[in-house]
Amino acid sequence: MPNTTTPIETFLAPLSKLALKHPEVEAEVIWAADAEWEPQQGTDALLEAEEIPFYAEGLLLEGFQMHYQILADTDAAKLPAHVRLFFWQADPPALPTPEPGLILLAGATWTA
Repeated sequence: MPNTTTPIETFLAPLSKLALKHPEVEAEVIWAADAEWEPQQGTDALLEAEEIPFYAEGLLLEGFQMHYQILADTDAAKLPAHVRLFFWQADPPALPTPEPGLILLAGATWTA
């Protein structure tokens, strides 16, 4: 029987591929808090590369909405340096643009 992927797995495929190709990349988890974005605090504030797709999949299965950004330093534009995972349940605040010194390599949004 052929292996079929779910829509969530298809959405997260770029993050899964990134984790395999660049195992040093970490992800920051950011939550919608009213009209602002609030970075997650504590020991699980940053996810290691292999944790990224699993963490995101769990929240998407629970009904959260998500946007990811894969960022690179401007001086190494082809090499991903950092991932940001934005999660929300109601209307999200406007997504931030990358800070000076960073460029957006890829991004996508999952809405429930």
